[in-house]
Amino acid sequence: MFDAVAARYDLTNDLLALGQNRRWRRAVADAVAARPGERVLDLAAGTGTSAMPFALAGSFTVPCDFSRGMLAEGKRRVPWMPFTAGDAQRLPFRDGVFDAVTISFGLRNLSDTELALREMLRVTKPGGRLVVCEFSHPTWAPFRTVYNEYLMRALPPVATRVSSNPDAYVYLAETIRAWPDQPALASVLQQAGWSRVAWRNLSGGIVALHRGTKERAA
Repeated sequence: MFDAVAARYDLTNDLLALGQNRRWRRAVADAVAARPGERVLDLAAGTGTSAMPFALAGSFTVPCDFSRGMLAEGKRRVPWMPFTAGDAQRLPFRDGVFDAVTISFGLRNLSDTELALREMLRVTKPGGRLVVCEFSHPTWAPFRTVYNEYLMRALPPVATRVSSNPDAYVYLAETIRAWPDQPALASVLQQAGWSRVAWRNLSGGIVALHRGTKERAA
């Protein structure tokens, strides 16, 4: 499904998110706070747009995605980035390799969220950090009603006009509505072994940034 939308994926997201996704990417970059010499793993990286801020900050950044179509489009655009094919539930990396792991708008597409979070914990160095950026639940009830109406009624017709595979965006709307709210996702992170879990709402809770840390050995 994601292979089919690779070429116009970033443009379509810009339109459907009304430009807010750029603000969300800046918030992720600030939360990850990549530094020169660090290793950063960007999961569900798609064409590499989300990984670029970490690379520009001087970190060795690995964009990883299960969609080879997305990776091929990213490699075409940015040949120097080390795009890597991989399943977030069975990552092709050694234990304790990365200083930071991040995933934006991809966690809800995985069949076993906790398993994926445990894999992210495995490949993170002790003291390393996780940043999850994902659609969530608006905190103001009247706005939440309007938002859900947009997702289910307005988003698919708009996607039909701008996307090469509008069915993918019907799926998108359905997965957003079914996704756990902020406290519930925080609980899943804790169950997977992450400590100091916290979250920050963006755009009134349309998106939430969840963070966690891998404890150092005693």
